[in-house]
Amino acid sequence: MRALLADPRVTIEPAKLPKLSASDGDGGGFRSLLTMDPPDHSVLRRMLISEFSVRRVREMRPGIEHTVHGLLDGILKQRGPVDLVAELALPMSTLVICQLLGVPYEDHEFFQERSEQATRVGGNEESLAALLELRDYLDRLVTTKTGTPGDDLLGRLIADRLHTGEMRHSEIVDNAVLLLAAGHETSAGMVALSILTLLQHPDTLAELRADGTLLPQAVDELLRFHSIADGLRRAVTEDIELGGLTLRAGDGLILSLASANRDESAFASPDDFDPHSSARQHVAFGYGPHQCLGQNLARLELEVTVGAVVDRIPTLRLAGGVDALRVKHDSTIFGLHELPVEW
Repeated sequence: MRALLADPRVTIEPAKLPKLSASDGDGGGFRSLLTMDPPDHSVLRRMLISEFSVRRVREMRPGIEHTVHGLLDGILKQRGPVDLVAELALPMSTLVICQLLGVPYEDHEFFQERSEQATRVGGNEESLAALLELRDYLDRLVTTKTGTPGDDLLGRLIADRLHTGEMRHSEIVDNAVLLLAAGHETSAGMVALSILTLLQHPDTLAELRADGTLLPQAVDELLRFHSIADGLRRAVTEDIELGGLTLRAGDGLILSLASANRDESAFASPDDFDPHSSARQHVAFGYGPHQCLGQNLARLELEVTVGAVVDRIPTLRLAGGVDALRVKHDSTIFGLHELPVEW
């Protein structure tokens, strides 16, 4: 998996990728980090990477903590059961990405619905229509911000890149779609699945409550264990010999990160959740030039949110059985539709 994702003979160009359905098109002509190969991809990524550096993300921690604890304050005033997807995971991830990008939170219902539709498996007409609606929305927002850029990611790109001619308006818009949609869907999905997993492992939950320093390692194990953004599509541009196989130029590839993260040669007891195992080398964020730009932010959101839930609601339990939970089998980003809990 690592070899293929880092190989320059493997392309992400939309027109060459394998189709997941008969209606799977070219993605609506989007030009973002997820549709470009190096060197164009490398140039664009360098313009965005500073916004997600360890230092920049560390500066966001107090704001994320304030958001999470404010949401938990509201939850704890209720008698339950409470849906942690609707009341915590989604609003946390959405508020954080809105503040980062400079997108009005009052529009969150619009882009949450469009993002969910756009990430449905198969790339059908409804998914493309939702994606185009998101692009139109962000196109208008970037246009509005162009005159008076604010102190947010979009504002800084406009002031530092658009006004200097380094980026085009359309590039900012298309990458804003990617960051907005993927940024909140993935974090929300991981928060809900992480809390569910810990509720199913009470001994680990007790350990984390007694020693918060275990949390970063537990977060990486949760990322490995669930691998929620799976099924990466690529294509081969030149013949590749790998693992005794020959991949021919023109072959389509579908790469399962979840499978790689259950590799017995890389992880001990890979089908078990073990926060004491070393999972830092997982590929839940991908690998190579297209490795997830927001991985530092994703880890921080998980650490803060899961840590706050563990500390503040010691009697948390699932309201109902696990089998009753509805999971997102039809989405390219796995998760739960709801997570009802009580305490």
